[in-house]
Amino acid sequence: MPDFDLVVIGAGAAGLSVTALSAALGLKVALVERAEMGGDCLNHGCVPSKALLAAAHAAAAVREAHRFGVRVAAPEVDWAAVRAHVQGAIARIAPTDSEARFRGMGVEVIRASAHFTAPDEIQAGGRRLTFRRCVIAAGSSAIVPDIPGLGPVPWLTNETIFTLEEKPEHLLILGGGPIGLEMAQAHARLGCRVTVIEAGRIAGRDDPELAEGLRRVLLREGVDLREGARLARVEHAGPGLAALLEDGTRIEGSHLLLAVGRAPRLKGLDLPAANVQATPRGIATDAGLRSVSNRRVWAVGDIADPRGIGPRAFTHVASQHAGVLARRMLFRLPAKVDYAALPRVTYTGPELAQVGMTEAEALEAGLDPRPYRFPLPETDRAVAEGIEDGLVKLVVSPKGKLLGAGILGPHAGEMAGIFGLMIGRKLPLSALAGLVLPYPTLAEAAKRAAGDFYAPKLLSTFSKRLVGLLWRLP
Repeated sequence: MPDFDLVVIGAGAAGLSVTALSAALGLKVALVERAEMGGDCLNHGCVPSKALLAAAHAAAAVREAHRFGVRVAAPEVDWAAVRAHVQGAIARIAPTDSEARFRGMGVEVIRASAHFTAPDEIQAGGRRLTFRRCVIAAGSSAIVPDIPGLGPVPWLTNETIFTLEEKPEHLLILGGGPIGLEMAQAHARLGCRVTVIEAGRIAGRDDPELAEGLRRVLLREGVDLREGARLARVEHAGPGLAALLEDGTRIEGSHLLLAVGRAPRLKGLDLPAANVQATPRGIATDAGLRSVSNRRVWAVGDIADPRGIGPRAFTHVASQHAGVLARRMLFRLPAKVDYAALPRVTYTGPELAQVGMTEAEALEAGLDPRPYRFPLPETDRAVAEGIEDGLVKLVVSPKGKLLGAGILGPHAGEMAGIFGLMIGRKLPLSALAGLVLPYPTLAEAAKRAAGDFYAPKLLSTFSKRLVGLLWRLP
């Protein structure tokens, strides 16, 4: 008889969700984690980055207060206090993910590395554990590119940047995706010089119109953006380093942050021993997150590659995966991963959010998309709050189906939920156009953009004649 009904490898967002539900349903569960409980999101990702951004946005608000007739001195950034705020946010959330809490649920928590020794067995902490089912939730880690000079020249990733005891004098960031841009703006607003080196364009996965709006904001705030620039090598330069670009440009800085993407943590699991297929993109699973080669094994979170479409390294995807696993593995109900309504957000100020397809993605899919836009600054709420940047862009099929939505604006991630619900539930665009919103809100821009789809019909010659005829009736 197996030692455990379920063994979960990894105590990040996905692993903890699966563990908690399985234990609550009476299964005998072992949870194996070699590093911190809570995984990357709590300790090195979502929580510390948003805490740092909160401090940065507060500093920016002080600098902008004069626009509203409020006169205050320029903000003084206490780096030690900022660090204390970041670590305090982690500490406040940590008990929810703690070893003590899960032991209290009846889970056997093993703080060690794990690797497979057979299709139904792992070794962890000097023990061999057999199982009926195993969920691999080992997550992902920052990619360290093969750049000449790295190694002798130290670098930072998301796992180390939040532990800096001194404020960086000049932070060089390799990569202009969400992590790179968030850290660029956070450090710039906190008084650091920042240079972003990006081989393509910043926010490369997002709609170019929306990315352009964010670019203007970052440049206005003093972030040096080097787009279309490739890093050739790095070398020591005084107490810091120098980045040498392929075009011969030399940029000296005090610190280097690598933010070029993430890779699944496959190393050390010994997947062949369990007959678990994987590629550099992750563990190969079906649409329901079950291994395609070992029916006892499932994968969730950043390490899962369902149907070969590639991992999605977001904490909310980990939660979605946990829900799929609960229905499919625990209750044997039909369930599969569906990323059609998946939101993604870059938490800069303004935030950049995308749900569903961009216009370019819809064109590539041959869907004949129609874009509808409404500038956020034209809403009454934006006028009242002095908001100067922002745009809502809807991507709509000719028949009025919402294919995707992009938002650039304050708290765009909060607005993204409306579009996720519409796409996920296949609601017609008329549901958004007819939505009654409180006044004034920024979300009115979304309703106005949706209304533009129906305006040509509403204001057509036929409609005007019809109203004229109806008006004559008693």
